[in-house]
Amino acid sequence: MSFVNEFEDEIFDGENIDMPSKKHSQAQTNITGLLYNDKRFTPFVELSLDASSIDLSQFGLKAKDELVSNVCVYIEPPLDQEDDELGFDEIRVTKMPDLAIEVLSPKQIINDLLFKIKAYFALGVKSCWLVMPSVQIIKVYSQAGAKIVAKTFEPQRDTEIVDEVMDIRLPIQKVFTRH
Repeated sequence: MSFVNEFEDEIFDGENIDMPSKKHSQAQTNITGLLYNDKRFTPFVELSLDASSIDLSQFGLKAKDELVSNVCVYIEPPLDQEDDELGFDEIRVTKMPDLAIEVLSPKQIINDLLFKIKAYFALGVKSCWLVMPSVQIIKVYSQAGAKIVAKTFEPQRDTEIVDEVMDIRLPIQKVFTRH
């Protein structure tokens, strides 16, 4: 076995790898664009979130102290004007987003993303979406007390994605297509 194969086996052994596809990328881009155009929100793509305040292993996650969401949405962005002016950048953001959006890639296991959504709620995220581009379904998760509830949206039945917690209404067709 070569060094490269040993290295890959060590890092990726049993790990669910996010390998984005064209549909994944298009859905992520479209959602970010739609939310960026809503002045109430500041979206970030692939933002590293500091999850060191909880034990992620309780959710079956291999990550130790960091979660990376496909799209994070803030009502009040985690920006420090003084640090920004000095050129500093925050590698791992401590302020949790109001909305975390996960886009399922073809090589991911859906349960891994569901565990990640549980972790987001434990960290104080208000709403989570699971976007499944291959089947054109979006699940919007919220918390009702200690219980996580989901609403399912699909273009064959729905014209909009409705997130009542975040007061978001998006045309569902625009998530999966450019037009």
